[in-house]
Amino acid sequence: MRKTKNIFREYKRLILALVTANLVSLVLFSLRVIDSGGLRYWFLVWNLVLAWIPLVFAVLLSINLKKKSWSSIPNILITLMWLVFLPNSFYLVSDLIHLQTTYEVSILYDTVLFTSFIFNSYLSGFISLFIVHKELIKRTSLKTAHIIIASVLLLCSFAIYLGRVLRWNTWDIFLHPNSLLFDVSEQVVNDAAQSRASVTTLSFFVLLGGMYMVVWQLTRLGRRD
Repeated sequence: MRKTKNIFREYKRLILALVTANLVSLVLFSLRVIDSGGLRYWFLVWNLVLAWIPLVFAVLLSINLKKKSWSSIPNILITLMWLVFLPNSFYLVSDLIHLQTTYEVSILYDTVLFTSFIFNSYLSGFISLFIVHKELIKRTSLKTAHIIIASVLLLCSFAIYLGRVLRWNTWDIFLHPNSLLFDVSEQVVNDAAQSRASVTTLSFFVLLGGMYMVVWQLTRLGRRD
């Protein structure tokens, strides 16, 4: 119980700051709804909710690892659920393709709106990634932990491609696993599909990897101070 309280105390200020930033996004969205009288871009709110799920699983994993080993069935399941939902935190940037002049409000306001939601979504994802990264370092070498995290980001990048281009979502892993597996296989076998998948996946991997490296170095800088 005491260990659980320590974990919540450790992340309390960070989570409160994240909640505050999320509220800013929701206020911006609410003001747009009031001004335009419509629910255009409602998917931003839903995707932001999805972005929080891996953070919840990461915190839960961190708590459980104080009691049981990572190889225990509950922790394996939590890790898998974290991995399955993590791409949702980084998917929201692809929603920029929907940004357009609507004449409901200014395009500049909508740009701020999108940026706010993307920023909060990425923060949730990177915080959850950092929590898992820290737990890995406690149990493996630094190099191994970095390789695992890089592999996770690569999988997330491919998942973004599957979601944006092929229109699959997280729930399809459970509802339509065979069809999803067939589509994934097609991206490997078909040369044209393979090329498109590779470019998109690598583009997101470079973006996510570069951003997370900065986040990682910032946390190290904080520890030195």
